[in-house]
Amino acid sequence: MEKREGFGSKIGILAAAVGSAVGLGNIWKFTYITGENGGAAFMFVYLICVAVIGIPVLLLEFSLGRRAGTSASGVFNLKESKFPWQIAGYLAVATSFIILSFYAIIAGWLVSYIFRSATGHLLSVGHGNYAGYFSGVSSSTWEPLIGTIVVLSITATVCFSGVQDGIEKYSKILMPILFALLVILMIRSVTLPGAWAGIEFMFKPDFTKITPKAVLEALGHAFYSLSLGMGIMLTYGSYIDKDQDLGKLTIQITIADTLIALMSGIVIFPAVFAFNMEPASGPGLIFITLPAVFEQMPAGSVIAVLFFLLIAIAAITSTISLMEVSIAFVIEKFKIERKKAALGVTLGLILLAIPSILSFGPWKHIQLGGMGFFDLFDFVASNIFLPIGGILVTIYAGWVIGMKVIREEVTNKGKIPFRGEKFYTFIIKYIAPIAIFIILLFSTGILKKISGVLFAASM
Repeated sequence: MEKREGFGSKIGILAAAVGSAVGLGNIWKFTYITGENGGAAFMFVYLICVAVIGIPVLLLEFSLGRRAGTSASGVFNLKESKFPWQIAGYLAVATSFIILSFYAIIAGWLVSYIFRSATGHLLSVGHGNYAGYFSGVSSSTWEPLIGTIVVLSITATVCFSGVQDGIEKYSKILMPILFALLVILMIRSVTLPGAWAGIEFMFKPDFTKITPKAVLEALGHAFYSLSLGMGIMLTYGSYIDKDQDLGKLTIQITIADTLIALMSGIVIFPAVFAFNMEPASGPGLIFITLPAVFEQMPAGSVIAVLFFLLIAIAAITSTISLMEVSIAFVIEKFKIERKKAALGVTLGLILLAIPSILSFGPWKHIQLGGMGFFDLFDFVASNIFLPIGGILVTIYAGWVIGMKVIREEVTNKGKIPFRGEKFYTFIIKYIAPIAIFIILLFSTGILKKISGVLFAASM
């Protein structure tokens, strides 16, 4: 087996970790759930959730990963416990693998939209026809498959080269490009006539629009947006040198991740309001609503290419981290070299992606629990495995190995002060597990059923 690698510089760690956190969750999901939940007030709640839950759990995962110095599956290798904690590690690997299998499909759609924008075909569809157009792209068989293979091949090529020469090197290239594209698109968006309404939507809160659903969605997205619960930060933590300040690193990553999410909103909402589109258009925001905006915008074809390129780069930075979780696991579990591990993982992902691709077209009639393969994989990985993984991580640290172990890692064995340690311990032992459990109940629909029963009983 190859000697275990690590990140070569702090900039490399930041670029890779921020690249993992920044993805479709920031630019796509963040903007459409913000649009659905009233804008600025939702963002305010989201920022609180990031500060109270996101940052502590991110620091925890980094600490556990660096302490173990292994893939995600090896982090929970506690032989003294009667409970098989290795399950938590295997669950993290499975979660990232399943998420990547359908995440790559969405990224593949972006590849199609880049080429269709560049050729002028996308914006020639005509206002009102973009929903049908997107349905045609996603329900075809070969185009999404080719797009998915392209995305996974690019991802595998980066991971194939290792941590420093692959993940770190390309993250340091891709993240500045992503930031530059965001700035260009922001300038174009805010200079559109009527764009100020979009700025107000983002930064002028109306707290009457805050609902329990909005709070729970903000909490869930704060967890998902930082790539928690899926083994990524556990794996990346194992590549971090012992002399790095994990506390500062965690804060810097969170700030960068949140900043890019806000910048994405400044790109999208002013443009949406400038052309009287609906900000609460849900998942169809970037594939259906925004093409209609670009069609009406001067130099719309150029803006469309830049926009879909931006999202594709964000997606690739996340697919790299998702794939690395499985590659690191395969290398250590089966004692094989990185190149063979990367090839095997990529082939496995393509095979798992095929049912999800076909579920929009030829296999649309096949339903399991009322869901097609794409929705089923998304539901199981994102709504069940992800929060369960987060709960197990916090319980393992807070109640099994003990917070003294985490303190030793965070302080670099006493060399760095750990400000707010008591509050942090309280968050990890009590608040985080409960909050993530509520996310699990909400995301699976159990909370809604419980609320319905309690409401009926009170009548």
